[in-house]
Amino acid sequence: MPDRYAVIGHPVAHSKSPWIHAQFARATGEDIAYDAIDAPPDAFVAEVEKFRAAGGKGLNVTLPFKEQAFRYCAGSTARAAAAQAVNTLLLDREQPFGDNTDGVGLVRDLTANLARNLVGVQVLLLGAGGAAQGVLAPLAAAGAAAIVVANRTPARAQALAARVPGVLACGFDALGGRAFDLVVNATSAGLSGELPRLPQGLFRAGALAYDMLYGRDTEFLAMARAAGAATSDGLGMLVEQAAESFLVWRGVRPDTRPVLAALRAY
Repeated sequence: MPDRYAVIGHPVAHSKSPWIHAQFARATGEDIAYDAIDAPPDAFVAEVEKFRAAGGKGLNVTLPFKEQAFRYCAGSTARAAAAQAVNTLLLDREQPFGDNTDGVGLVRDLTANLARNLVGVQVLLLGAGGAAQGVLAPLAAAGAAAIVVANRTPARAQALAARVPGVLACGFDALGGRAFDLVVNATSAGLSGELPRLPQGLFRAGALAYDMLYGRDTEFLAMARAAGAATSDGLGMLVEQAAESFLVWRGVRPDTRPVLAALRAY
């Protein structure tokens, strides 16, 4: 019997994670089965416990459960503790254990796949929820010269920024007059066809606008293109964080290049 893994979220039918992990398993010879679990918003713990009781070995966690997953875990890695959000659950231990591979996935996509040097750049991180929490410290560790966290609710941005020395925080309406080399949209606005209320002039010459959502041309990406910025969705981050989760679970890191190339060509 293959070891069982899955992605849990709401909604989750659109997730490419089952296909990605099937490719990883085939390439590495690991015997796993990977499914998708759509959990009602108030039933996350119940669904995780059900999966665990049935012998499930691990779960990827996506919207809207990453912060709840952190609270659920009895222990976590340092990177999950720094994020206070979990996207990778290890369930084959005595107590549930959490990790967060989002940050390393984003940094690897930016540097290896998109050939962006993060050392010395000015970064704007939009959002302060579970997605933003997972990538802030890794972006800082990658050598960014300055990072600003902006959120619709400034207090949430300030609470997140306070976790990493030197990071600034503000509301969207306080961004006027600043420009950045990298703007990362970690909000879920694109899921509903919306755009955070952002001022003009955010993008420096040669800037990259990166939306952590994937599989859709969001309003954020359209706005950035109109402003002359290069753009990328979060498909590469999805593949890279999945590879890191696979490594955490199975002890082997799959080659992401053929999987990402196949997804881009689809």
